[in-house]
Amino acid sequence: MVNDPGLTISESAARGTADDCVLVLIGALGDLARRKLYPALYRLAAEGLLSPDFTLVGVDRVADDDASYAKAIGESLATADDTGGSVNPDALDRLTRGARYIKGDLTDPALYRAITATLESITAAGGSANRMFYLAIPPSLFLRVIESLSKSGAAPRTQENEEQQKGPWTRLIIEKPFGRDLASGRTLNTELLARFAEPQLYRIDHYLGKETVQNILAFRFANAIFEPLWDRGSIASVQITAAETVGVETRGSYYEEAGVVRDMFQNHLMQLLATTAMEPPGAMTATAVRDEKVKLLRAVRRFDAVALRESVVLGQYAAGTIKGEHVPAYRDEPAVAPDSTTPTYAALRVFVDNWRWEGVPFYLRSGKRLATRVSEIAIRFRRAPGVLWPRAARRTMDANELVVRIQPDEGITLSFQAKRPGAALSLTPEMELSPVRMRFSYAEDFGGAPGPAYETLLLDAMLGEATLFARSDEVEQAWSIVDPIVAIAGPDHTPEFYPAGSDGPIAANAMLAADGAFWRGLISGLPPGREPAPRQKEPAAR
Repeated sequence: MVNDPGLTISESAARGTADDCVLVLIGALGDLARRKLYPALYRLAAEGLLSPDFTLVGVDRVADDDASYAKAIGESLATADDTGGSVNPDALDRLTRGARYIKGDLTDPALYRAITATLESITAAGGSANRMFYLAIPPSLFLRVIESLSKSGAAPRTQENEEQQKGPWTRLIIEKPFGRDLASGRTLNTELLARFAEPQLYRIDHYLGKETVQNILAFRFANAIFEPLWDRGSIASVQITAAETVGVETRGSYYEEAGVVRDMFQNHLMQLLATTAMEPPGAMTATAVRDEKVKLLRAVRRFDAVALRESVVLGQYAAGTIKGEHVPAYRDEPAVAPDSTTPTYAALRVFVDNWRWEGVPFYLRSGKRLATRVSEIAIRFRRAPGVLWPRAARRTMDANELVVRIQPDEGITLSFQAKRPGAALSLTPEMELSPVRMRFSYAEDFGGAPGPAYETLLLDAMLGEATLFARSDEVEQAWSIVDPIVAIAGPDHTPEFYPAGSDGPIAANAMLAADGAFWRGLISGLPPGREPAPRQKEPAAR
Protein backbone atom coordinates (compact mmCIF):
# COMPACT_ATOMS: atom_id res chain seq x y z
CA MET A 1 0.00 0.00 0.00
CA VAL A 2 1.05 3.59 -0.68
CA ASN A 3 -0.40 6.06 1.79
CA ASP A 4 -0.78 9.84 1.50
CA PRO A 5 -2.89 11.99 3.81
CA GLY A 6 -6.49 11.18 2.94
CA LEU A 7 -5.53 8.99 -0.03
CA THR A 8 -5.15 5.23 -0.31
CA ILE A 9 -4.06 3.58 -3.54
CA SER A 10 -2.91 0.09 -4.39
CA GLU A 11 0.61 -0.83 -5.42
CA SER A 12 -0.74 -1.58 -8.90
CA ALA A 13 -2.11 1.96 -9.16
CA ALA A 14 1.31 3.31 -8.25
CA ARG A 15 2.76 1.23 -11.08
CA GLY A 16 0.06 2.44 -13.47
CA THR A 17 -1.72 -0.90 -13.94
CA ALA A 18 -4.86 -2.48 -12.55
CA ASP A 19 -4.75 -5.00 -9.73
CA ASP A 20 -4.52 -8.62 -10.87
CA CYS A 21 -7.93 -10.29 -10.84
CA VAL A 22 -10.30 -12.73 -12.43
CA LEU A 23 -13.24 -10.88 -13.98
CA VAL A 24 -16.39 -12.99 -14.07
CA LEU A 25 -18.73 -11.40 -16.59
CA ILE A 26 -22.27 -12.67 -16.06
CA GLY A 27 -24.21 -11.93 -19.23
CA ALA A 28 -21.07 -12.35 -21.30
CA LEU A 29 -22.78 -12.58 -24.70
CA GLY A 30 -25.34 -9.85 -24.11
CA ASP A 31 -25.67 -6.44 -25.73
CA LEU A 32 -23.95 -4.48 -22.95
CA ALA A 33 -20.92 -6.76 -22.94
CA ARG A 34 -20.53 -6.64 -26.71
CA ARG A 35 -21.08 -2.90 -27.17
CA LYS A 36 -19.42 -1.44 -24.07
CA LEU A 37 -17.52 -3.84 -21.83
CA TYR A 38 -15.31 -5.70 -24.30
CA PRO A 39 -14.24 -2.46 -26.06
CA ALA A 40 -13.41 -0.94 -22.65
CA LEU A 41 -11.40 -4.00 -21.58
CA TYR A 42 -9.67 -4.09 -24.96
CA ARG A 43 -8.58 -0.46 -24.60
CA LEU A 44 -7.19 -1.23 -21.14
CA ALA A 45 -5.23 -4.11 -22.65
CA ALA A 46 -4.00 -1.98 -25.56
CA GLU A 47 -2.85 0.76 -23.17
CA GLY A 48 -0.99 -1.70 -20.96
CA LEU A 49 -3.30 -1.12 -18.00
CA LEU A 50 -4.45 -4.69 -17.47
CA SER A 51 -2.40 -6.76 -15.07
CA PRO A 52 -0.43 -9.64 -16.63
CA ASP A 53 -2.42 -11.86 -14.24
CA PHE A 54 -5.82 -10.73 -15.55
CA THR A 55 -8.19 -13.53 -16.58
CA LEU A 56 -11.65 -13.20 -18.12
CA VAL A 57 -14.43 -15.68 -17.36
CA GLY A 58 -17.65 -15.39 -19.36
CA VAL A 59 -20.97 -16.74 -18.10
CA ASP A 60 -24.10 -17.00 -20.22
CA ARG A 61 -26.84 -19.44 -21.17
CA VAL A 62 -25.78 -19.82 -24.82
CA ALA A 63 -23.88 -22.99 -25.71
CA ASP A 64 -20.22 -22.12 -26.27
CA ASP A 65 -16.69 -23.12 -25.28
CA ASP A 66 -13.49 -21.24 -24.36
CA ALA A 67 -12.19 -20.90 -27.93
CA SER A 68 -15.56 -19.83 -29.34
CA TYR A 69 -15.93 -17.29 -26.55
CA ALA A 70 -12.57 -15.71 -27.34
CA LYS A 71 -13.57 -15.61 -31.02
CA ALA A 72 -16.88 -13.93 -30.15
CA ILE A 73 -15.02 -11.21 -28.24
CA GLY A 74 -12.83 -10.51 -31.28
CA GLU A 75 -15.89 -10.32 -33.53
CA SER A 76 -17.55 -7.86 -31.15
CA LEU A 77 -14.48 -5.64 -31.16
CA ALA A 78 -14.26 -5.66 -34.96
CA THR A 79 -17.64 -3.90 -35.18
CA ALA A 80 -17.49 -1.77 -32.01
CA ASP A 81 -17.70 2.01 -32.24
CA ASP A 82 -15.01 2.50 -29.58
CA THR A 83 -12.39 0.57 -31.56
CA GLY A 84 -13.16 2.02 -34.97
CA GLY A 85 -13.06 -1.51 -36.39
CA SER A 86 -9.29 -1.71 -35.93
CA VAL A 87 -8.15 -4.40 -33.49
CA ASN A 88 -4.54 -4.88 -32.42
CA PRO A 89 -3.85 -8.65 -32.31
CA ASP A 90 -1.47 -8.35 -29.35
CA ALA A 91 -4.02 -6.41 -27.27
CA LEU A 92 -6.76 -8.87 -28.19
CA ASP A 93 -4.50 -11.76 -27.18
CA ARG A 94 -3.76 -10.05 -23.86
CA LEU A 95 -7.49 -9.73 -23.20
CA THR A 96 -8.53 -13.23 -24.23
CA ARG A 97 -5.47 -15.21 -23.15
CA GLY A 98 -6.68 -17.90 -20.75
CA ALA A 99 -10.31 -16.79 -21.10
CA ARG A 100 -12.86 -19.31 -19.84
CA TYR A 101 -16.52 -19.75 -20.70
CA ILE A 102 -19.22 -21.29 -18.52
CA LYS A 103 -22.66 -22.12 -19.90
CA GLY A 104 -25.59 -22.29 -17.53
CA ASP A 105 -28.97 -21.10 -16.31
CA LEU A 106 -28.72 -18.28 -13.75
CA THR A 107 -31.49 -19.94 -11.73
CA ASP A 108 -29.62 -23.27 -11.51
CA PRO A 109 -27.39 -23.87 -8.42
CA ALA A 110 -25.17 -26.10 -10.56
CA LEU A 111 -23.99 -23.02 -12.50
CA TYR A 112 -22.60 -21.40 -9.36
CA ARG A 113 -20.81 -24.59 -8.37
CA ALA A 114 -19.21 -24.52 -11.82
CA ILE A 115 -18.19 -20.88 -11.37
CA THR A 116 -16.64 -21.66 -7.99
CA ALA A 117 -14.76 -24.66 -9.36
CA THR A 118 -13.43 -22.63 -12.30
CA LEU A 119 -12.18 -19.84 -10.01
CA GLU A 120 -10.49 -22.33 -7.72
CA SER A 121 -8.79 -24.04 -10.68
CA ILE A 122 -7.46 -20.68 -11.94
CA THR A 123 -6.01 -19.88 -8.50
CA ALA A 124 -4.54 -23.39 -8.14
CA ALA A 125 -2.79 -22.95 -11.49
CA GLY A 126 -1.08 -19.78 -10.23
CA GLY A 127 -3.70 -17.28 -11.35
CA SER A 128 -5.10 -14.44 -9.28
CA ALA A 129 -7.20 -15.06 -6.17
CA ASN A 130 -8.88 -11.64 -6.52
CA ARG A 131 -12.39 -11.91 -7.93
CA MET A 132 -14.55 -9.31 -9.64
CA PHE A 133 -18.10 -10.09 -10.74
CA TYR A 134 -19.88 -7.91 -13.29
CA LEU A 135 -23.66 -8.37 -13.37
CA ALA A 136 -24.53 -7.42 -16.96
CA ILE A 137 -28.00 -8.92 -16.58
CA PRO A 138 -31.62 -7.74 -16.24
CA PRO A 139 -32.40 -6.18 -12.83
CA SER A 140 -35.05 -8.83 -12.24
CA LEU A 141 -32.24 -11.37 -11.79
CA PHE A 142 -30.05 -9.31 -9.44
CA LEU A 143 -31.27 -10.71 -6.14
CA ARG A 144 -31.23 -14.35 -7.28
CA VAL A 145 -27.70 -14.07 -8.70
CA ILE A 146 -26.37 -12.16 -5.69
CA GLU A 147 -27.76 -14.77 -3.28
CA SER A 148 -26.40 -17.65 -5.35
CA LEU A 149 -22.90 -16.15 -5.69
CA SER A 150 -22.73 -15.66 -1.94
CA LYS A 151 -24.22 -19.02 -0.98
CA SER A 152 -21.95 -20.98 -3.34
CA GLY A 153 -18.80 -19.37 -1.94
CA ALA A 154 -17.85 -17.97 -5.34
CA ALA A 155 -18.15 -14.42 -3.97
CA PRO A 156 -17.20 -14.38 -0.27
CA ARG A 157 -17.55 -11.38 2.02
CA THR A 158 -14.13 -9.73 2.38
CA GLN A 159 -13.51 -6.00 3.00
CA GLU A 160 -15.33 -4.35 5.88
CA ASN A 161 -13.95 -0.88 5.14
CA GLU A 162 -12.28 0.96 2.28
CA GLU A 163 -8.81 0.81 3.82
CA GLN A 164 -8.88 -2.97 4.30
CA GLN A 165 -7.23 -4.04 1.05
CA LYS A 166 -5.04 -6.87 2.38
CA GLY A 167 -5.40 -10.37 1.05
CA PRO A 168 -7.58 -11.58 -1.83
CA TRP A 169 -10.55 -9.34 -2.50
CA THR A 170 -13.98 -9.85 -4.02
CA ARG A 171 -15.96 -7.06 -5.71
CA LEU A 172 -19.34 -6.86 -7.43
CA ILE A 173 -20.21 -4.39 -10.19
CA ILE A 174 -23.95 -3.82 -10.52
CA GLU A 175 -25.58 -2.00 -13.43
CA LYS A 176 -28.46 0.41 -12.99
CA PRO A 177 -31.35 0.57 -12.33
CA PHE A 178 -30.82 0.06 -8.61
CA GLY A 179 -34.43 -0.87 -7.90
CA ARG A 180 -37.69 0.44 -9.37
CA ASP A 181 -38.57 2.81 -6.54
CA LEU A 182 -37.48 3.68 -3.01
CA ALA A 183 -38.90 0.50 -1.48
CA SER A 184 -37.27 -1.86 -3.99
CA GLY A 185 -34.02 0.15 -3.88
CA ARG A 186 -33.91 -0.33 -0.11
CA THR A 187 -34.67 -4.03 -0.47
CA LEU A 188 -31.82 -4.45 -2.96
CA ASN A 189 -29.43 -2.61 -0.63
CA THR A 190 -30.53 -4.70 2.34
CA GLU A 191 -29.96 -7.94 0.46
CA LEU A 192 -26.58 -6.80 -0.83
CA LEU A 193 -25.33 -5.60 2.55
CA ALA A 194 -26.49 -8.82 4.22
CA ARG A 195 -23.97 -10.70 2.08
CA PHE A 196 -21.26 -8.17 1.20
CA ALA A 197 -19.55 -5.21 2.79
CA GLU A 198 -20.22 -1.80 1.24
CA PRO A 199 -16.61 -1.44 -0.07
CA GLN A 200 -17.14 -4.60 -2.13
CA LEU A 201 -20.07 -3.06 -4.02
CA TYR A 202 -19.62 -0.95 -7.15
CA ARG A 203 -22.93 0.42 -8.42
CA ILE A 204 -22.01 1.66 -11.85
CA ASP A 205 -23.39 4.83 -13.45
CA HIS A 206 -21.56 5.37 -16.73
CA TYR A 207 -22.20 9.14 -16.60
CA LEU A 208 -19.79 9.37 -13.68
CA GLY A 209 -17.08 7.78 -15.81
CA LYS A 210 -17.20 10.59 -18.35
CA GLU A 211 -14.14 12.83 -18.17
CA THR A 212 -16.22 16.00 -18.28
CA VAL A 213 -18.28 14.92 -15.26
CA GLN A 214 -15.11 14.14 -13.30
CA ASN A 215 -13.70 17.47 -14.43
CA ILE A 216 -16.44 19.34 -12.56
CA LEU A 217 -14.64 18.57 -9.29
CA ALA A 218 -11.29 19.71 -10.71
CA PHE A 219 -12.85 22.83 -12.23
CA ARG A 220 -14.52 23.83 -8.97
CA PHE A 221 -11.92 22.92 -6.38
CA ALA A 222 -8.63 23.41 -8.27
CA ASN A 223 -9.39 26.93 -9.53
CA ALA A 224 -9.60 29.72 -6.99
CA ILE A 225 -11.48 32.09 -9.30
CA PHE A 226 -14.69 30.03 -9.58
CA GLU A 227 -15.51 28.51 -6.20
CA PRO A 228 -16.12 31.91 -4.50
CA LEU A 229 -18.82 32.55 -7.13
CA TRP A 230 -20.42 29.14 -6.70
CA ASP A 231 -23.44 30.11 -4.57
CA ARG A 232 -26.74 31.97 -4.48
CA GLY A 233 -25.01 35.36 -4.38
CA SER A 234 -23.64 35.02 -7.92
CA ILE A 235 -25.64 32.26 -9.59
CA ALA A 236 -29.22 32.83 -10.77
CA SER A 237 -30.02 29.30 -11.97
CA VAL A 238 -28.53 26.00 -13.11
CA GLN A 239 -29.72 23.89 -16.04
CA ILE A 240 -28.82 20.21 -16.39
CA THR A 241 -29.74 18.66 -19.74
CA ALA A 242 -29.46 15.12 -21.09
CA ALA A 243 -31.13 15.16 -24.50
CA GLU A 244 -31.21 12.31 -27.01
CA THR A 245 -32.28 12.16 -30.65
CA VAL A 246 -32.83 8.40 -30.56
CA GLY A 247 -36.10 6.77 -29.60
CA VAL A 248 -36.49 3.56 -27.64
CA GLU A 249 -35.44 1.49 -30.69
CA THR A 250 -35.49 -2.20 -29.66
CA ARG A 251 -35.88 -1.47 -25.94
CA GLY A 252 -39.62 -0.82 -25.92
CA SER A 253 -40.46 -3.48 -23.35
CA TYR A 254 -37.76 -2.20 -20.98
CA TYR A 255 -38.78 1.42 -21.43
CA GLU A 256 -42.44 0.63 -20.77
CA GLU A 257 -41.34 -0.53 -17.32
CA ALA A 258 -38.76 2.18 -16.70
CA GLY A 259 -39.76 5.46 -18.33
CA VAL A 260 -37.50 8.49 -18.38
CA VAL A 261 -37.62 9.16 -14.62
CA ARG A 262 -36.27 5.75 -13.64
CA ASP A 263 -33.98 5.54 -16.67
CA MET A 264 -32.30 8.95 -16.36
CA PHE A 265 -33.24 11.01 -13.33
CA GLN A 266 -32.79 8.65 -10.37
CA ASN A 267 -29.22 7.96 -11.43
CA HIS A 268 -27.60 10.17 -14.08
CA LEU A 269 -29.24 13.53 -13.42
CA MET A 270 -29.22 13.23 -9.63
CA GLN A 271 -25.51 12.43 -9.77
CA LEU A 272 -24.87 15.45 -12.00
CA LEU A 273 -26.88 17.63 -9.61
CA ALA A 274 -24.94 16.33 -6.60
CA THR A 275 -21.55 16.77 -8.29
CA THR A 276 -22.38 20.31 -9.40
CA ALA A 277 -23.83 21.54 -6.09
CA MET A 278 -21.98 19.56 -3.36
CA GLU A 279 -19.79 21.21 -0.75
CA PRO A 280 -15.98 20.81 -0.98
CA PRO A 281 -14.95 17.41 0.41
CA GLY A 282 -12.38 17.19 3.18
CA ALA A 283 -10.18 15.12 0.85
CA MET A 284 -10.42 13.63 -2.62
CA THR A 285 -11.25 10.17 -1.32
CA ALA A 286 -14.25 7.99 -2.11
CA THR A 287 -15.64 8.37 1.41
CA ALA A 288 -15.28 12.14 1.56
CA VAL A 289 -16.67 12.82 -1.93
CA ARG A 290 -19.62 10.49 -1.51
CA ASP A 291 -20.37 11.89 1.96
CA GLU A 292 -20.78 15.35 0.42
CA LYS A 293 -22.98 14.02 -2.36
CA VAL A 294 -25.27 12.41 0.19
CA LYS A 295 -25.47 15.65 2.18
CA LEU A 296 -26.45 17.52 -0.96
CA LEU A 297 -29.14 15.01 -1.93
CA ARG A 298 -30.56 15.17 1.59
CA ALA A 299 -30.88 18.94 1.18
CA VAL A 300 -32.90 18.68 -2.05
CA ARG A 301 -36.47 19.79 -1.37
CA ARG A 302 -38.87 16.88 -1.76
CA PHE A 303 -41.84 17.15 -4.12
CA ASP A 304 -45.18 17.74 -2.43
CA ALA A 305 -48.55 17.95 -4.20
CA VAL A 306 -48.03 21.59 -5.18
CA ALA A 307 -44.52 21.01 -6.53
CA LEU A 308 -45.66 17.98 -8.51
CA ARG A 309 -48.23 20.21 -10.21
CA GLU A 310 -46.05 23.29 -10.74
CA SER A 311 -42.48 21.96 -11.02
CA VAL A 312 -42.81 18.70 -12.96
CA VAL A 313 -43.54 18.29 -16.68
CA LEU A 314 -43.88 14.83 -18.20
CA GLY A 315 -44.05 14.31 -21.96
CA GLN A 316 -44.08 11.61 -24.61
CA TYR A 317 -42.81 11.95 -28.16
CA ALA A 318 -45.22 11.92 -31.07
CA ALA A 319 -44.28 11.34 -34.69
CA GLY A 320 -41.94 13.89 -36.21
CA THR A 321 -38.83 14.53 -38.27
CA ILE A 322 -35.19 14.25 -37.19
CA LYS A 323 -32.38 15.07 -39.62
CA GLY A 324 -34.87 14.99 -42.47
CA GLU A 325 -36.13 11.51 -41.62
CA HIS A 326 -39.66 10.76 -40.44
CA VAL A 327 -39.71 8.87 -37.14
CA PRO A 328 -42.71 7.20 -35.47
CA ALA A 329 -44.45 8.14 -32.26
CA TYR A 330 -43.48 6.33 -29.06
CA ARG A 331 -46.84 4.52 -29.07
CA ASP A 332 -45.99 3.10 -32.51
CA GLU A 333 -42.63 1.70 -31.45
CA PRO A 334 -42.20 -2.11 -31.18
CA ALA A 335 -43.25 -3.63 -27.83
CA VAL A 336 -44.95 -0.39 -26.72
CA ALA A 337 -48.64 -0.35 -25.78
CA PRO A 338 -50.75 1.67 -28.27
CA ASP A 339 -52.27 3.63 -25.36
CA SER A 340 -49.05 3.89 -23.32
CA THR A 341 -48.72 6.80 -20.88
CA THR A 342 -45.01 6.15 -20.18
CA PRO A 343 -43.10 9.46 -20.17
CA THR A 344 -40.17 9.76 -22.56
CA TYR A 345 -39.42 13.34 -21.41
CA ALA A 346 -39.34 14.99 -18.01
CA ALA A 347 -38.44 18.47 -16.81
CA LEU A 348 -38.09 19.29 -13.12
CA ARG A 349 -37.58 22.46 -11.12
CA VAL A 350 -35.56 21.51 -8.04
CA PHE A 351 -34.45 23.53 -5.03
CA VAL A 352 -31.59 22.75 -2.65
CA ASP A 353 -32.44 23.95 0.84
CA ASN A 354 -29.04 24.78 2.26
CA TRP A 355 -27.04 27.95 2.90
CA ARG A 356 -25.18 27.89 -0.43
CA TRP A 357 -28.16 27.37 -2.76
CA GLU A 358 -31.26 28.75 -1.03
CA GLY A 359 -33.66 30.13 -3.64
CA VAL A 360 -31.61 29.07 -6.69
CA PRO A 361 -33.67 26.92 -9.09
CA PHE A 362 -32.04 23.88 -10.66
CA TYR A 363 -33.80 22.96 -13.90
CA LEU A 364 -33.33 19.33 -14.96
CA ARG A 365 -34.55 17.89 -18.26
CA SER A 366 -34.04 14.71 -20.22
CA GLY A 367 -35.87 13.18 -23.13
CA LYS A 368 -35.79 11.03 -26.22
CA ARG A 369 -36.39 12.11 -29.82
CA LEU A 370 -35.36 15.71 -29.13
CA ALA A 371 -33.83 18.17 -31.58
CA THR A 372 -30.23 17.17 -30.93
CA ARG A 373 -28.07 14.94 -28.76
CA VAL A 374 -26.46 16.96 -25.98
CA SER A 375 -25.64 16.54 -22.30
CA GLU A 376 -24.50 19.64 -20.45
CA ILE A 377 -24.59 21.66 -17.25
CA ALA A 378 -25.23 25.38 -17.70
CA ILE A 379 -24.48 27.74 -14.81
CA ARG A 380 -26.27 31.05 -15.41
CA PHE A 381 -24.93 33.92 -13.33
CA ARG A 382 -26.89 36.91 -12.14
CA ARG A 383 -27.17 39.72 -14.68
CA ALA A 384 -24.88 42.70 -14.16
CA PRO A 385 -26.60 46.04 -13.42
CA GLY A 386 -27.31 47.92 -16.62
CA VAL A 387 -27.51 51.41 -15.13
CA LEU A 388 -24.08 52.40 -16.44
CA TRP A 389 -24.78 51.62 -20.05
CA PRO A 390 -26.63 53.33 -22.89
CA ARG A 391 -30.08 52.02 -23.72
CA ALA A 392 -28.92 50.14 -26.84
CA ALA A 393 -26.22 48.41 -24.81
CA ARG A 394 -28.67 47.44 -22.07
CA ARG A 395 -30.92 45.79 -24.64
CA THR A 396 -28.10 43.53 -25.81
CA MET A 397 -26.65 42.74 -22.38
CA ASP A 398 -26.95 39.15 -21.27
CA ALA A 399 -26.00 37.24 -18.14
CA ASN A 400 -22.67 35.43 -17.99
CA GLU A 401 -22.97 31.69 -18.47
CA LEU A 402 -20.64 28.78 -17.81
CA VAL A 403 -21.45 25.61 -19.75
CA VAL A 404 -19.87 22.22 -19.06
CA ARG A 405 -20.48 20.12 -22.17
CA ILE A 406 -20.52 16.42 -21.27
CA GLN A 407 -21.28 15.14 -24.76
CA PRO A 408 -20.65 15.63 -27.64
CA ASP A 409 -17.80 18.12 -28.24
CA GLU A 410 -16.66 17.76 -24.64
CA GLY A 411 -15.40 20.92 -23.02
CA ILE A 412 -16.21 24.08 -21.05
CA THR A 413 -17.39 27.44 -22.35
CA LEU A 414 -17.59 30.76 -20.45
CA SER A 415 -19.55 33.63 -22.00
CA PHE A 416 -19.11 37.27 -21.03
CA GLN A 417 -19.96 40.71 -22.42
CA ALA A 418 -17.74 42.80 -24.71
CA LYS A 419 -18.23 45.96 -26.70
CA ARG A 420 -19.19 45.19 -30.30
CA PRO A 421 -16.50 46.62 -32.65
CA GLY A 422 -17.63 49.41 -34.93
CA ALA A 423 -20.98 50.00 -33.25
CA ALA A 424 -19.59 53.19 -31.73
CA LEU A 425 -16.19 54.55 -30.78
CA SER A 426 -17.23 55.70 -27.33
CA LEU A 427 -20.00 55.36 -24.76
CA THR A 428 -22.61 56.87 -27.09
CA PRO A 429 -26.30 55.88 -27.26
CA GLU A 430 -25.44 53.69 -30.28
CA MET A 431 -22.89 51.55 -28.43
CA GLU A 432 -23.72 47.82 -28.31
CA LEU A 433 -22.55 44.93 -26.17
CA SER A 434 -22.25 41.38 -27.43
CA PRO A 435 -21.58 38.01 -25.77
CA VAL A 436 -18.20 36.45 -26.51
CA ARG A 437 -16.96 33.04 -25.44
CA MET A 438 -13.85 31.53 -23.93
CA ARG A 439 -13.74 27.86 -24.82
CA PHE A 440 -11.83 24.83 -23.58
CA SER A 441 -12.07 21.78 -25.82
CA TYR A 442 -10.86 18.32 -24.86
CA ALA A 443 -10.18 17.47 -28.50
CA GLU A 444 -8.12 20.61 -29.14
CA ASP A 445 -6.29 20.94 -25.83
CA PHE A 446 -5.62 17.27 -25.07
CA GLY A 447 -5.30 15.95 -28.61
CA GLY A 448 -8.45 13.86 -28.86
CA ALA A 449 -11.78 13.03 -27.31
CA PRO A 450 -11.87 11.57 -23.79
CA GLY A 451 -11.84 7.79 -23.49
CA PRO A 452 -15.04 5.78 -23.00
CA ALA A 453 -16.62 5.97 -19.55
CA TYR A 454 -16.61 2.21 -19.05
CA GLU A 455 -12.84 2.08 -19.51
CA THR A 456 -12.38 4.50 -16.61
CA LEU A 457 -14.89 2.74 -14.40
CA LEU A 458 -13.59 -0.77 -14.99
CA LEU A 459 -10.04 0.33 -14.22
CA ASP A 460 -11.18 2.10 -11.06
CA ALA A 461 -13.05 -0.98 -9.90
CA MET A 462 -9.96 -3.13 -10.43
CA LEU A 463 -7.96 -0.63 -8.37
CA GLY A 464 -10.53 -0.46 -5.57
CA GLU A 465 -11.20 3.23 -6.30
CA ALA A 466 -14.91 3.76 -5.52
CA THR A 467 -15.28 7.54 -5.88
CA LEU A 468 -17.15 7.29 -9.19
CA PHE A 469 -19.57 4.61 -7.99
CA ALA A 470 -22.84 5.15 -6.11
CA ARG A 471 -23.02 4.20 -2.45
CA SER A 472 -26.12 2.65 -0.89
CA ASP A 473 -27.21 5.83 0.88
CA GLU A 474 -26.75 7.84 -2.35
CA VAL A 475 -29.10 5.45 -4.12
CA GLU A 476 -31.77 5.73 -1.44
CA GLN A 477 -31.57 9.51 -1.23
CA ALA A 478 -31.96 9.81 -5.01
CA TRP A 479 -34.97 7.49 -4.95
CA SER A 480 -36.58 9.51 -2.16
CA ILE A 481 -36.41 12.60 -4.41
CA VAL A 482 -37.92 11.07 -7.57
CA ASP A 483 -40.30 8.55 -5.97
CA PRO A 484 -43.28 10.97 -5.98
CA ILE A 485 -42.71 11.59 -9.69
CA VAL A 486 -42.57 7.87 -10.44
CA ALA A 487 -45.85 7.52 -8.53
CA ILE A 488 -47.74 10.07 -10.66
CA ALA A 489 -46.31 8.78 -13.96
CA GLY A 490 -48.60 5.75 -13.93
CA PRO A 491 -51.45 4.58 -16.18
CA ASP A 492 -53.79 7.32 -14.93
CA HIS A 493 -51.40 10.06 -16.02
CA THR A 494 -51.64 11.62 -19.48
CA PRO A 495 -48.28 12.99 -20.66
CA GLU A 496 -48.04 16.05 -22.87
CA PHE A 497 -47.14 15.04 -26.40
CA TYR A 498 -44.29 16.74 -28.24
CA PRO A 499 -43.20 16.26 -31.87
CA ALA A 500 -40.07 14.23 -32.40
CA GLY A 501 -37.28 16.60 -33.39
CA SER A 502 -38.49 19.43 -31.15
CA ASP A 503 -37.12 20.91 -27.91
CA GLY A 504 -39.80 19.10 -25.88
CA PRO A 505 -43.25 19.88 -24.45
CA ILE A 506 -44.54 23.46 -24.48
CA ALA A 507 -45.37 23.14 -20.77
CA ALA A 508 -41.66 22.82 -20.00
CA ASN A 509 -41.06 26.25 -21.55
CA ALA A 510 -43.98 27.69 -19.59
CA MET A 511 -42.55 26.37 -16.33
CA LEU A 512 -39.35 28.38 -16.81
CA ALA A 513 -41.16 31.39 -18.25
CA ALA A 514 -43.03 31.66 -14.93
CA ASP A 515 -39.62 32.29 -13.34
CA GLY A 516 -38.57 34.77 -16.02
CA ALA A 517 -36.17 32.14 -17.35
CA PHE A 518 -35.81 30.07 -20.53
CA TRP A 519 -34.30 26.78 -21.60
CA ARG A 520 -31.08 26.90 -23.58
CA GLY A 521 -31.95 26.02 -27.19
CA LEU A 522 -30.88 22.46 -27.88
CA ILE A 523 -29.31 23.33 -31.22
CA SER A 524 -27.88 26.83 -30.78
CA GLY A 525 -27.49 26.91 -27.01
CA LEU A 526 -29.31 30.24 -27.08
CA PRO A 527 -32.90 30.89 -26.02
CA PRO A 528 -35.54 30.60 -28.78
CA GLY A 529 -35.75 33.77 -30.84
CA ARG A 530 -32.33 35.05 -29.74
CA GLU A 531 -30.10 33.28 -32.26
CA PRO A 532 -27.61 35.67 -33.89
CA ALA A 533 -28.42 36.88 -37.38
CA PRO A 534 -26.60 34.88 -40.08
CA ARG A 535 -24.57 37.90 -41.23
CA GLN A 536 -23.16 38.48 -37.76
CA LYS A 537 -20.21 36.46 -36.61
CA GLU A 538 -19.79 36.26 -32.87
CA PRO A 539 -16.25 37.19 -31.78
CA ALA A 540 -14.35 34.28 -30.25
CA ALA A 541 -12.14 34.63 -27.19
CA ARG A 542 -9.57 32.09 -26.10
